[in-house]
Amino acid sequence: MSEPVLALDIGGTKIAAALVTGGHVGEVCRVATPASQGPEAVVAAAVAVAKEARGESRPVLVGIGSAGVIDSTNGVVTHATDALPGWAGTVLARGVSEGLGLAAYALNDVHAHALGEASFGAGRGLRDVLLVAVGTGVGGAVVHRGEVIFGAHAVAGHLGHIPASEAAGLPCTCGRVGHLEALASGPGLAAALRREGGSAQNGRDVVVQAGQLGAAGEAARAVLTLGGVALGRVIGGLVNTLDPDVVVLAGSVADAGPIWWAAVQDGVRQEAMDAVRGIPLVPAGAGAAAALLGAAHFAVTRHASTTPAHDG
Repeated sequence: MSEPVLALDIGGTKIAAALVTGGHVGEVCRVATPASQGPEAVVAAAVAVAKEARGESRPVLVGIGSAGVIDSTNGVVTHATDALPGWAGTVLARGVSEGLGLAAYALNDVHAHALGEASFGAGRGLRDVLLVAVGTGVGGAVVHRGEVIFGAHAVAGHLGHIPASEAAGLPCTCGRVGHLEALASGPGLAAALRREGGSAQNGRDVVVQAGQLGAAGEAARAVLTLGGVALGRVIGGLVNTLDPDVVVLAGSVADAGPIWWAAVQDGVRQEAMDAVRGIPLVPAGAGAAAALLGAAHFAVTRHASTTPAHDG
């Protein structure tokens, strides 16, 4: 990426934008996502913050990482959660392209994050990278030879919706029960602690209490361990299936500390076949701008290989 590329990261609570040049992320501009005002307002806010980040530069491409299931061929949001009401059906790449006068390409934000890590972060130089992102939800992506595996319906990597025995009977955000996300995500960990009689609003509360003495600390540590082992067992199964070079752990819960990391590693050891038990689990290395890096990289590679889906 020798020429500057404008990158956007659209989430349910904030939108970030920056110029990306040669793997370097410039000043990041942010704005709150006007989710309650509908998709047109979200696209307008994305265009506005992108213009701020662009400044006087003259990029020719914009890459967009966005929440929701994204048809990256056409730049359309096919499915989304209530975090962005009405987002499904949004013709995202075209809307941003028309607003900025630039060729635009869009993909899911976790897919973008994985591409950023594989290209510029902890997976740089490796052939097969499995990213596991654990925060408000549990997501993931596989990058093979520098390209994201999207799947037939662009949903590849939703590993939070793999069944986990530790989450049996727990309601998941997708409407099913017993999925990993219901236990291992930040909200899942908080709910698990409340079921044990504790008090927590989010995963960070659980982490803080895990460092305390007494019964409250013991309960929080047990919850972190249970969630970590459940996550690790799912990762172990995926490692058996995918045989990646590395597993990169990202997201707010990945900062939970040594108790959680040890539990994840224990879970992997329980399930991973002997031939792949030594695959490294490493923290993300590209930082908070990984999705911006990935979105920009995607725009460059897709533009070089195809006719632009949407060109302003």
